[in-house]
Amino acid sequence: MEQQKLPNATMIIVLSIFGYLCCCFAGLGMIPSGIAFFMATKAEKLNNENPEIYDNYSTIKTGKIVAIIAVVLNILMLIRWIYIFATGGFDTFQEQYDEMIRQIEAAQ
Repeated sequence: MEQQKLPNATMIIVLSIFGYLCCCFAGLGMIPSGIAFFMATKAEKLNNENPEIYDNYSTIKTGKIVAIIAVVLNILMLIRWIYIFATGGFDTFQEQYDEMIRQIEAAQ
């Protein structure tokens, strides 16, 4: 009997990596990494029903691990953005940026 591929293995990897790369955008990467995690969980359940007929379970497992890492990083970044807004927002960053520009101009 020929072994089959679990569905959406490539999509799970792509969404997981995309979610990881988008973690710097205020936690926006939680969307693709959450979708990847959900898809990987569905594929794991499908594999657990008939493990002998599927051969790319390791790809699903890798995608799920990357999705979990991406979700955690996105949650941390979201907490960081909430902290930034709660403690002064971007005004503090703007003041630091302006001071840095003044120092550069003074050095020239």
